Amino acid sequence: MPRPLIAVPARFSASASALRYGADVTARALLDAVHAAGGEPLVVHPVAPGARVDPDEVAERLWYADGVLLPGGGDLAAHWSGQRPHATQYDVDEEQDAFDLAVARHALAAGLPLLAVCRGNQVVNVARGGDLVQDLGERTHRHVVQAIEVAPDSLLAGLVGTAPTISCYHHQGIGRLGTGLRPVALAPDGVIEAVELDDARSWYVGVQWHPEDTAATDPAQAALFAALVEAAAAYRGVRS
Repeated sequence: MPRPLIAVPARFSASASALRYGADVTARALLDAVHAAGGEPLVVHPVAPGARVDPDEVAERLWYADGVLLPGGGDLAAHWSGQRPHATQYDVDEEQDAFDLAVARHALAAGLPLLAVCRGNQVVNVARGGDLVQDLGERTHRHVVQAIEVAPDSLLAGLVGTAPTISCYHHQGIGRLGTGLRPVALAPDGVIEAVELDDARSWYVGVQWHPEDTAATDPAQAALFAALVEAAAAYRGVRS
């Protein structure tokens, strides 16, 4: 059977090795994890001039997708959640924001299997009407490896267990939860590390950490990508 096609929105980069201009990039470890799980990751060029996007055009561009992976990246502009920007915000690109938000809304509305990682997790929360802790302050989770507590009755627990060790890199976090979202994992300091969606039309998990960091060596983290690809294969079977 052909590999399920997993759409991964790119991140803009001012430069990249051997390229003379700006680039569309994503983490190689992320694509490796999808491929190792049996999926075919396809990087999608974000298009939202002036931070405006046509939802129908996004749906048309993702016609082929069997699943979506919303990756990490820079901060979302605070105004998307009705908030004021914090002095520590970085790498804000509103074209990227508008495109990611549209992709998240399309995936959830269409029932596309969706794994949201770090920034991607925050994008989904904002798309569902939630907001963000604009800066965690002394609770910053940059370059942090720690064990977290996962709700035993969650979908996530069936994949990574109830006390996995995770790799974090973020200074923002989920604040007010968006409609239908519920926390299913907490860091020792109380920061929400994962959410699930009660009214999801298909498979959905949002994690605040970076499972791609250790997916090559940690079966628990690899299981997240395997579950996404498995759900994508099932989605392909239903729509065909």
